[in-house]
Amino acid sequence: MHSLNKLSISLLTSVLALTSVNAIAASPLLQDSSSQATAPDNAAANKHHATTADNQPNVAQDREAARKIRKSVIADKSLSMYAHNVKIIVVRGSVTLKGPVRSEDEKKRIGDLAAQVTGPNKVINNISVKPAS
Repeated sequence: MHSLNKLSISLLTSVLALTSVNAIAASPLLQDSSSQATAPDNAAANKHHATTADNQPNVAQDREAARKIRKSVIADKSLSMYAHNVKIIVVRGSVTLKGPVRSEDEKKRIGDLAAQVTGPNKVINNISVKPAS
């Protein structure tokens, strides 16, 4: 009979411990905040853009042009991190540039770097200027 009481107490202790763990896990303080993440601030604007990186074909000449432009943008250390991360999309030799930069000078500089690779009449500069706050 004594061992039956020990087993009952042990079982009861285990049930209480599991109940406590479940209650703590369900606590709003421990909930994953990523499920409540906000959408990127440019998601709505990107929905309506016809040219996206997904549209870039897997053509060697287009990939090479994009690589050369990206290399020249990254090599220019006068540009901000935003400028280094603009989207460069090359489709049939035409370049579309997208994303935020910190100044009109950066926008122009990236457009000029792209034009050096593809030619001035093949660059669509859709870069937006968002000064640092």
